[in-house]
Amino acid sequence: MKKLHKFILKSYAGPLAMTFFITVFILVMQGLWRYADDIVGKGLEVSIMLELLFYVALQVVPMALPLAILLAALMTFGNLGENYELTAIKASGVSLFRIMRPLVTLTLILSVVAFWFSNNVLPVANLKFYTLLYSVRQARPELEIREKVYYDGVDGFRIKIDRKNPKTGMMYDLIIHDHRDKVNRNVNVTMADSGKMDIDDKLGVIVLTLYDGTTYDEKVAFGNGRMTDRSRQMYRHDEFSEQMVIVKVDGLDFSRSDESIFKTSDRMKNLDQLVHDTDSLYQVRDSITSDLHKMSSSYAMRKTRHRYDSDSIYSVVIDTMKVVRVDSIVDLLRDSEIRTALETALRQAKNNKQFVDERKTLYNQEQLKVNRHEMEQHRKFTMPVACLLFFFIGAPLGAIIRKGGLGMPVVVSVFFFIFYYVTDTFGAKCAREGVWPVPYGMWMSTAILAVIGAFLTYKSATDSALFKSEAYQKIIDKVVKALKKKKKNVECSECDSE
Repeated sequence: MKKLHKFILKSYAGPLAMTFFITVFILVMQGLWRYADDIVGKGLEVSIMLELLFYVALQVVPMALPLAILLAALMTFGNLGENYELTAIKASGVSLFRIMRPLVTLTLILSVVAFWFSNNVLPVANLKFYTLLYSVRQARPELEIREKVYYDGVDGFRIKIDRKNPKTGMMYDLIIHDHRDKVNRNVNVTMADSGKMDIDDKLGVIVLTLYDGTTYDEKVAFGNGRMTDRSRQMYRHDEFSEQMVIVKVDGLDFSRSDESIFKTSDRMKNLDQLVHDTDSLYQVRDSITSDLHKMSSSYAMRKTRHRYDSDSIYSVVIDTMKVVRVDSIVDLLRDSEIRTALETALRQAKNNKQFVDERKTLYNQEQLKVNRHEMEQHRKFTMPVACLLFFFIGAPLGAIIRKGGLGMPVVVSVFFFIFYYVTDTFGAKCAREGVWPVPYGMWMSTAILAVIGAFLTYKSATDSALFKSEAYQKIIDKVVKALKKKKKNVECSECDSE
């Protein structure tokens, strides 16, 4: 039996390692493609790019490991079935569960490792990645000015060109708006026939060389923030054949941001931190609810008591809280008092509505934080459980299909994984938006996988012809035969009646 277990483990370990690294590579490429706009054109060093790749690879492990287990199990048992090795092992009296036992143990170990990874490594990787990505996004991009579109990548300037020579870098028909004057933003405009832009990384400046152009400049003086009559006459018009403009720009060099910016996010915390912070968020949310309940029940009456004297009729009515006839009270008031009372009531109602809306917005924000923290707690467990369930789907399915290699197993694995990903995303969205309770949304896809895995394991253990066309053809033939027989009986009954 030990030799059999070693043989099964050896047959499974190779496909598992191969499919895991292939899946990680594909998911890393997909992740980099998602952030391509933030990375390309920043002039990053190779070490920064490799660091980004490393963090992205760590991030995709929770998605790659279940898919690799599913595909490896399919390939392993498909190869055993295709080469009739599985049939020979069963013929010797070894059941499918005993064949799967060493792989189940290995998958359990991988599930425990996956939980440890998601709880200890993944939060750190997320923190490092998003901090580094934020730093990359904040870095000054290389100046890539598009044709016929205003470019505002240089602080204080807006630049527009009509066309550009990609080989020489020469730009034509330039319009440059100098917005460094924050109050009068369009007092300096330069128009040039052509020009060229260069960057000096060491000095941190942009050198703009312009040819055959005109500069329109209004020297504006300020009096209480407005242009005076005298300053309107301070106008300058310069024509030039060649002009060099040097602009100091900050952020040309890459600099790392502080990691504390993202430490409060739910994806950057382990299980203990999530539980602790969720309790704190519950207290904040409940305080908003309590505050809203207290204020909404007494807000209008408290404000009204302080507004009127104790001898006023309003105070009498409010204190007694027994109003039998509103008309009798209105009859005691003059028209101006009635109008004032109505305006006051309307204004008070608007203030109350605004107060309630503000508290509702705060409550929804805190509830969203609570949902996200609870979702992350459940996600620490759903990924390890998914690894185990994908094995119980892949192994029986491979034994039933009996097709090895990367053909049919890849197709089946991708189908199941897409189904799992769609249902998991749908459940997570419902949980995040509060449509469903968080446990229901986060465990819905896992529950579906459990049902599918139990069904396939049962069918494989009983040697069911689940995917054999002959079995379904027999069922179809029986149904067709029964329909023909029923039709013949109906025809005979009609003949007898005639």
